[in-house]
Amino acid sequence: MSARDAAATEALLARAAAAGAEAALGRLGLTDAAAGDDLRELRQLLDAWRDAKRSARRAAVEWAVRGVLALLLIALAIKLGLAGLLK
Repeated sequence: MSARDAAATEALLARAAAAGAEAALGRLGLTDAAAGDDLRELRQLLDAWRDAKRSARRAAVEWAVRGVLALLLIALAIKLGLAGLLK
C-alpha cells in the first residue's frame, strides 16, 4: 500500500467515524446547539443523585447504630435489674 493509498484510507476512515458519531448523537437527540448544556445538566443531576444515595445510606447506618445502642442499653438495664427505669 502506497503512502497515497494509506492517506486516502485514513481520510475515508475519519469521515466514516465522524458520520457514525454524528448519527449516534442524532439518535440520542444531541445534535442541537444546546447539547453540551444538556450533557452538563445530566452530569449535575447524576452527581446530585449519587450525593443523595450516599446521604441516605449514611443516615440509615446512623439510625441502625442508634437502634443497636438503644437495644444494648435496654439489655444492660434489664441485666442490672433496672427494668423499673424503662417504665
